[in-house]
Amino acid sequence: MSDLRYRQCSSLVIDLSFNAGTSSGFGRRLVKSALGRGDRVIATARSLEKLQDLVASCDPKVRDNLRILQLDIAEGEAALKVKADEAAAMWGQIDVLVNNAGIAFPGLLEEGGSALLRKQFDTNVFGVLDMTVAVLPHLRASKDATMVVVGSRSAWRPEIPGLGPYASSKAAVHSLTETLSAELAPFNISVLLVAPGTFRTEGMYGQQYHTSNPIADNNALRQLSMTRLGSVPGTEKGDPDKAMEVVVDVVRGEGVAKGRPWPGYLVLGEDAERDVRDKCNKVLGVLGEWKDVSCSVNFD
Repeated sequence: MSDLRYRQCSSLVIDLSFNAGTSSGFGRRLVKSALGRGDRVIATARSLEKLQDLVASCDPKVRDNLRILQLDIAEGEAALKVKADEAAAMWGQIDVLVNNAGIAFPGLLEEGGSALLRKQFDTNVFGVLDMTVAVLPHLRASKDATMVVVGSRSAWRPEIPGLGPYASSKAAVHSLTETLSAELAPFNISVLLVAPGTFRTEGMYGQQYHTSNPIADNNALRQLSMTRLGSVPGTEKGDPDKAMEVVVDVVRGEGVAKGRPWPGYLVLGEDAERDVRDKCNKVLGVLGEWKDVSCSVNFD
């Protein structure tokens, strides 16, 4: 197979599961952008009804290049392998996997405890890894494939109270993705880690704040956190349509990515760029101030 990034027709599996449904969010926009470039798309999600709505909303001129497959990324690796084989049979190959699954369960870490954290990781981490493992045999067979993982700038700015479960899950996804980029390089599988900031996608903040275990000492902090998170929807500066066009540009090596080397990382949004830069500067500052201590602990 020729390189996806320079092809006019490739097969993409875009996982829309848990991302505010296929009627909204990054997933819907990514599907339409890929279809608009002439790619063949397999869109997956838990809701078959929403997948059918996605098909109906697409331009009839490109609708023949869209296939849908119902799946739940939380159903386990074995079940997802069956679904991956079914997806590959639709077009005879899979050149690109887009792991777009993600959901946020806001809550204070002390009040949510490990139960809330496990619930968060089941989808954002274990589900993403299971989906990846299920599709990888097909990506290797493509000989020149791409995997895109949608992370979050929250992995770089986890200091926001209430976002601990979500931010830690995305930090885990970032680490897994970086390891996968090294493990998959021998198979000529390019890996792209996308870290979006806040974008005006529908339903991103739709999950109820965890309040089933309120601790009195946290009342003020919890209320402040709930108010802050509740004020975000509708104020985001990021345009999700532009963001997904950039992702497709990078995967295909055209548009804003034409002539540029493969980035590996794609930070999207002014807030994300600022937060990543701030975290890097913060850590570099500490390293500079404590270098004498950091480098003083070797054996004499």
